[in-house]
Amino acid sequence: MLEIEPVLCLRDNYAWLTYDRSEGVTAIVDPSEAEPVSRALARRELKLTHILNTHHHPDHVGGNLALKAEFGATIIGPGKDAARIPGIDIGVMEGETCRVGAHAAKVLEIPAHTRGHIAFWFEGDSTVFTGDTLFAMGCGRLFEGDPPTMWASLSKLMRLPDGTRIYCGHEYTEANGRFALTVEPGNPDLNDRMVDVRSARAKGLPTLPTTMALEKKTNPFLRAHSPEIRKILGLESANDVDVFAETRRRKDVF
Repeated sequence: MLEIEPVLCLRDNYAWLTYDRSEGVTAIVDPSEAEPVSRALARRELKLTHILNTHHHPDHVGGNLALKAEFGATIIGPGKDAARIPGIDIGVMEGETCRVGAHAAKVLEIPAHTRGHIAFWFEGDSTVFTGDTLFAMGCGRLFEGDPPTMWASLSKLMRLPDGTRIYCGHEYTEANGRFALTVEPGNPDLNDRMVDVRSARAKGLPTLPTTMALEKKTNPFLRAHSPEIRKILGLESANDVDVFAETRRRKDVF
C-alpha cells in the first residue's frame, strides 16, 4: 500500500512524498524545491527512487535536478512536454503505464493549464495526482489551452471512481471555496465543507486529499449542470463548456 504525505514547499505548494517501505520505493510528486524534500526523506529514513512531474512549471519541477543529483532518482514526466522537464528520463503519454515498484500509474493527459499536463492515476491505490489541473474546489488557470480543452480534461478526471483520492499541487482550498460560494451559495454540501476547511486551516492543517465524490458535490468547475450556477451566471440554457468558461472567467478576476 502506498503511503502518501505532504511536503510543504515555497509558500503554498505541496510535493507529495509517496512510498512503500515493503517495496523499497519512494517517489516525490512535483518537487518545487529540493531542500524540504531532502529533509522529509531523512526524517523517514527513505531513499528517493522516482520523481513524478505533472507539468513543466518551475514550482513543480524546481527541485528535479538537485534531487536527481543527490539520489539518482528516475524522473518521469509528460512526453509531449519533455523538452521543458528538467532531467527527464522517461516521457509518458496518454494510456501508458509507469511503475513505482509494484504500484502502477496510468497516465492521463489533461491539458489546458499547460499543453502537456498529465495526471498519474494509481488505480490500485485509489489515488490520482492532478497537479494544477484539478484543485480542491478549483481548477488551474488556462495558460496554454482554452475552455473546451480544460472542460474535456476535467470531464476525463470526473470519470474516475468517486472514491478516488485527489492529491493536487497547492493549498488553495479555502480561497477556492470562498469563490465557489459566490456562484452556488445555496449548495448545502459546499457550505458544510467550508466549515471543515476553515477549521482545518485555522489549525494549520492540510485540506488534502479530497475525493472525486466530494469535488463533484462542491467544486463549481465540475458543476456546469447546476441550475443555481447557471442562474447566477445568467446562462440557464447555455452548454456546459460556456458555463465552465464563464465560471473560470469570474474566478480569474475574483
